[in-house]
Amino acid sequence: MDQIPHVKFFITGRPEPRIRSGFRLESLVPITEVLKLHEVKPEVVDGDIKLFFQTQLASIVENRSDFDLTEDWPSPSDIDVLCKKAAGFFIYASTVVKFVGSEIDPPTERLSLITSLPESTIKEGPSGVDQLYTKVLQQAFHNRQQYPYFQTVVGTILLILNPLSTKGLSELLGYSIQRIHSTIRSLHSLLLVPENTEDPICIFHKSFLDFLLDPDRCQEEQFHVEPAGHHSKILLRCLGLMENRLRENICGLDDYAVLSEVKDLLAQKKAHIGDALEYACKYWAKHLLSVPSNSPHIEEVQNTIERFFTVHFLHWIEVLTLTENLGVGVHAMNDIKQWYGLVSVAQVSH
Repeated sequence: MDQIPHVKFFITGRPEPRIRSGFRLESLVPITEVLKLHEVKPEVVDGDIKLFFQTQLASIVENRSDFDLTEDWPSPSDIDVLCKKAAGFFIYASTVVKFVGSEIDPPTERLSLITSLPESTIKEGPSGVDQLYTKVLQQAFHNRQQYPYFQTVVGTILLILNPLSTKGLSELLGYSIQRIHSTIRSLHSLLLVPENTEDPICIFHKSFLDFLLDPDRCQEEQFHVEPAGHHSKILLRCLGLMENRLRENICGLDDYAVLSEVKDLLAQKKAHIGDALEYACKYWAKHLLSVPSNSPHIEEVQNTIERFFTVHFLHWIEVLTLTENLGVGVHAMNDIKQWYGLVSVAQVSH
């Protein structure tokens, strides 16, 4: 035993209740050391953020043919302003660097947009990035014709219960992959957008989600994402996709086939089901629960669900079985029953 080296695990995460309670287990307490980032000395954090700004911003222009390397950029005063605005939040610094590093505009112009923002933070949220998020969105979506695409594409990325790829979003929303890319191409400072269209798109930090969902923080109506309405739209997209794609024996397997014996089952599922349809089958009932009983979409939702159960109930169960999500169907039936009960009560009370 003396020859086994000591092993330490470094685990990071938000202080969610289940995480905090988990590390209070009696067996873990004596061997756990908790490091709270907000308790690190401010001067240490500011020093790290300053160094990050200096190195990352300087590296942005190293290979830019449109930049004069003889300039003193970023200037010490620019760095000081950025550090003051970051207020100890690395997510702010990271977002600024990604925003300034965009190839769409000269980095000097983008940096000026940030440093010229008002000093006051009275209207900013607790993360201190509200004005920055607003500026990024204004820069990315300055044409009114882009607003509906932002609402649909970005709203879906924020509210889906499991991240989807560009390809999956395209299939779920009925937009081309090019439309998805053009909608989010200026948001790479806020979204993790992989080059591979089959890898999932994620938000870098939950503060962006919190910002867009809060009308008091996101005060520009075209960018505010209203959860209830968006869950209704995602639900109807899921039901529409299932209505269009589900069919008997969707993978074309032999009669009485045993799934464990189908050698190319993974390839069959990818070809005939795919991420978007699997997502729709797995999560549509969860989105249903987020549709309020006073939603203007109630009648459309009820009619679509009734049509779905009349035609595609068994096809839905088949896909859940193929994707090893059959247990989801049991919980989904409970969710559906619960939602219809709430709607019935609301309709009676009116």
